[in-house]
Amino acid sequence: MRRLPLASLLVQRMMKLPPPITRDLVIERDLQVPMRDGTVLLADRWAPRAGGQGLPVALLCGPYGRGGPVATQLVRPLAERGFQVLLQSARGSGGSGGEFVPLRNERLDGLDAVEWICKRPWFGESIVLYGPSHLGFTQRAIADQAPAQVKAMIPAVTETTLGLGFLRKEAFSLESAFGWGVLVGMQERSWATARFLLGARRRHRAELTLPLSSADRVALGERSQIIQDFLAHDSQSPHWSGADASKGVEDVETPASLVAGWFDVFLAGQLRDYARLHAAGRRPRLTVGAWSHSSPGVMSTMLDEALGFGLAHAHGTAPADRTPVRVFVMGAEQWKDLPSWPPPGYAARRLHLQSGGCLTVEPPTTADTDGYRYDPADPTPAVGGTWMLPGIKVGRVDNTRLEARPDVLTYTSDPLTEDLEIIGEVTAQIWFRSSLPHADVFVRLCDVDPQGRSTNITDGLTGLTTADELSRAEVALPPHRLPVPARPPHPHPGLQRRLPPVQPQPRHR
Repeated sequence: MRRLPLASLLVQRMMKLPPPITRDLVIERDLQVPMRDGTVLLADRWAPRAGGQGLPVALLCGPYGRGGPVATQLVRPLAERGFQVLLQSARGSGGSGGEFVPLRNERLDGLDAVEWICKRPWFGESIVLYGPSHLGFTQRAIADQAPAQVKAMIPAVTETTLGLGFLRKEAFSLESAFGWGVLVGMQERSWATARFLLGARRRHRAELTLPLSSADRVALGERSQIIQDFLAHDSQSPHWSGADASKGVEDVETPASLVAGWFDVFLAGQLRDYARLHAAGRRPRLTVGAWSHSSPGVMSTMLDEALGFGLAHAHGTAPADRTPVRVFVMGAEQWKDLPSWPPPGYAARRLHLQSGGCLTVEPPTTADTDGYRYDPADPTPAVGGTWMLPGIKVGRVDNTRLEARPDVLTYTSDPLTEDLEIIGEVTAQIWFRSSLPHADVFVRLCDVDPQGRSTNITDGLTGLTTADELSRAEVALPPHRLPVPARPPHPHPGLQRRLPPVQPQPRHR
């Protein structure tokens, strides 16, 4: 009697998946997939032991190996529920030939993998592109040239300029860029995922290393060309020429279902990709949950979309009808259907900082200033919000203690007298001057509840190189959707309900 795979049962319960068609799978390992330049990449094919040939193929290409969580959470559930799955290791990873250089080879290697699949005797008539993060970028990189056999794509927590947003000239994202470089650098080691999760303290120590060019050796014990390239070349550098897959977005005809998270680092770019597809008449589907980059909710929703949206298109039928956009409304804690993003019918609202820590709809009448002293030996910490890597508390977190620091300026509105819904793009314009020419300006929008708990909604950061001169810092905050209820005055003296505190936190480099 064949035992049921424990991993299959656990994933089914964790992801709330329907029962599988079969748990009896066959795995063909280390299939050789030749690329046009002669490099050979390795792939594993998962399929039902009986009746696997001819099923739609779910294609996943990435640098995170072909075992562990990738196989358990992404591959097996699909192979048990109507797909055969090809999981291919990216160039220079998982035994594949060549060198892994981010954002360089995904397009041609992905197209070559699709062509190879179409020539296999086990191939039927359809391919579904599938996967999160870098695996999602691979989908976007080939989507505008995908052949007719590619019937659907499900890119999750990703965008067409993946990674370049970490390298903005005005605000380098150390946590995301360096942390991802360490993650990839560990992939060839045994127990890579466990090593990465258990190495958080060492990684944090490495992030504090000066000069940063030595940080990779602290974290990995060796030099990482990926991390060195991130440090040496910002997003505008010619080094990244050809790494932007956004130029062909309007040409993508493959039906797409995008899965995003309010606290994902790629949210803004993914919403831009959706808007461009929608404007081109492509009718994409978008789902946005209260998720971070590595949230289980992303995996669960992505699987649901593969089994519903993906399989339907693979078999030439229409998926179950739903609105084009479905978002989780934080605060109300419920899902809401929308016709598009951004949704129609919402006018922009402008709030102004006032002297004395006030936030009002009326512009200030005097040119007052507020000041503070920033100590680089005691930097202002980041609390909650948007992060990419697992093992860090993300999302909505109480900011009350942070706001009490002397290096944080907080501006608060009067208590709300009627319900307010915050939706769409959020930006801040901060007039700022520092004693040093280099400074970072960080802005956070929060909601304060009746008990005085200040919870972050969204935040953003930008860098200035002429901060010693009075200038206007433009800070883009990720979009959000949040209803904030009207609240009567608090019964305790000295404690008021406030919305929203905006915290400029300039930080000298």
